Amino acid sequence: MQPRNMSMSGVVDLAAVKAAQEAKAKAEQARAEAVRQGGGAVPAVSASSLVSDVDEAGFERDVLQRSNEVPVVIDFWAEWCEPCKQLSPLLERLTAEYNGRFVLAKIDVDANQMLMQQFGIQGIPAVFAVVAGQALPLFQGAAPEAQIRGTLDQLVQVAEERFGLTGLTVDQDGVPPEEPATAPEAPAGPYDALLEAAVQALDAGDLGGAVQAYKNVLSDDPGNTEAKLGLAQAELLQRVEGADQQQVRKDAADRPGDVPAQIAAADLDLVGGHVEDALGRLVDAVARTAGDDREAARVRLLELFEVVGGDDPRVMAARRALARALF
Repeated sequence: MQPRNMSMSGVVDLAAVKAAQEAKAKAEQARAEAVRQGGGAVPAVSASSLVSDVDEAGFERDVLQRSNEVPVVIDFWAEWCEPCKQLSPLLERLTAEYNGRFVLAKIDVDANQMLMQQFGIQGIPAVFAVVAGQALPLFQGAAPEAQIRGTLDQLVQVAEERFGLTGLTVDQDGVPPEEPATAPEAPAGPYDALLEAAVQALDAGDLGGAVQAYKNVLSDDPGNTEAKLGLAQAELLQRVEGADQQQVRKDAADRPGDVPAQIAAADLDLVGGHVEDALGRLVDAVARTAGDDREAARVRLLELFEVVGGDDPRVMAARRALARALF
């Protein structure tokens, strides 16, 4: 059930923070303009796409790869299964109610015997979840709605807190975005001045000032994507500023079980463009440790995911490795 290897080419250029932020802002403006004009790709999914029938041929694309963006709940069912006829509609209704926090993949076991065997299913209905490429059993047989809701709530919480998967934005089916008669110039956002101040601080080498400027935005608008990315990058640069690179790497090599030493080395790896080394180092630290040390390594790994970008294939691979280490 493991997906095939993806391309690992490319590196993170942290020296080009300003250029990256400007390009991101322009891309967001272009998407917004496309929505206003009723053309281009709308940055959301339709409600009907939250539930899909999946077979063996499409399993990698529709389940494994999609689980790097959103938790995928799998409903194993069959036409002759009477309990399935009660459970499947309930799962579809809850999928719509959760509004993009997870998606539902329906698999007919009679037509997909190989998938049934790979998941080790002894009876149906059986419900699994896949998060960052890792399969997790949820429950088997009929279950009360309250119990199912509790299980789904836990799944959503784990996906968000451990893997940073916050779900999808959902549009109402068949309702296109309204197009104004004239497309007015987009007004400046309420945080544009603060974001520009952060970029100027970065240009001047004032990392502390940049960090504070981004935090000022996030204190009022916690979901501001540009500020979240900028803060993650500025804090990374601040952490490695003035570090004795030779000593940091010696400490990490001499003390492989020392989580703070591995975290410091991972920061240096990422700044140097060694993305896979940085992420792999922290995944290994999570796998080898427990308690506070494991949590510290996991949190720093999620922070580095923010710096690299959630759609980067190296981050997707690291998320799958993190899932295996945690579960």
